[in-house]
Amino acid sequence: MSLLALFVSLPAKASTGRMRVWRSIKSLGCATLRDGVYLLPDSADSAATLDEVAAQAVGAGGSGEIYRLSGCDQAQEAALRALFDRSEEYTVIAEEIKVLRASLASLDGATAARKLQQLVRRFEQVMRIDFFPGEAQRQTLSLLDDLRDTISRRLSPDEPTARQADVPRLALADYHGRTWATRVRPWVDRLASAWLIQRFIDPDARIVWLASPADCKADWLGFDFDGAAFSHVGAKVTFETLLASFGLESFPALVRMGELVHCLDVGGLPVAEAVGIESLLAGLRASEPDDDALLARACEVFDWLLKNYEDKTT
Repeated sequence: MSLLALFVSLPAKASTGRMRVWRSIKSLGCATLRDGVYLLPDSADSAATLDEVAAQAVGAGGSGEIYRLSGCDQAQEAALRALFDRSEEYTVIAEEIKVLRASLASLDGATAARKLQQLVRRFEQVMRIDFFPGEAQRQTLSLLDDLRDTISRRLSPDEPTARQADVPRLALADYHGRTWATRVRPWVDRLASAWLIQRFIDPDARIVWLASPADCKADWLGFDFDGAAFSHVGAKVTFETLLASFGLESFPALVRMGELVHCLDVGGLPVAEAVGIESLLAGLRASEPDDDALLARACEVFDWLLKNYEDKTT
């Protein structure tokens, strides 16, 4: 294990500069070897960010130097790695998750969802600087997923339950010019799935919003509800089921979209941009009472996201 060590020295009177440097060190998730010596795992990104902190120290009238180091033996390597342990931070978040879960009966759904999102943001902040993730991160993520599922069931009792089955490969030509139906007031998975249908599966699709899944006619293609033609299968959310059904998993940008939708719909592995996209879609949903108008505006967001992902994967 190779580490970068930042040696910082600041004059006693440089209180403003000292605070700026300290905030930068804390936000990067540096481990403290001793006073004035801070560590990060060796990488190009770490080197660049530590260079910036060193420059801040010099700008404040002090000094900042970066060295590369590693442990002399396994015991010392383990001791260095232990300096990055985030278990206490995860424990605090886990306890707050338990408290929120215990208080759900006294909270309305919107308040519970807002409190959950605050916990998710805090978890993601810790996760971003957890360079050696272990059981504490996994357990906290599991608690978050369970809580998210409970709150989702309260807000949307018609949310589909995953069934265990193979996802057959279907021919796009057999699904053109069809009527596709899902539940009213769509949220992330339904919005993204409708976008995927219109952009990649059935450009002439007609989307119908159902007050109840029971209103879906026999010749309509239902999606994202129990008994629908396309819904959750195994670990896949509806968007991912559609990708698999129509052979769209060969497009890396769409797979990345699926990871985002999965994260926002049922939790799991965090996606860095998920919080921002969720806030944007929540604002759209609150401002557009008409589901057709909501979908049209959400499709613009997904188009922008796709372009961004395509540029990155290319």
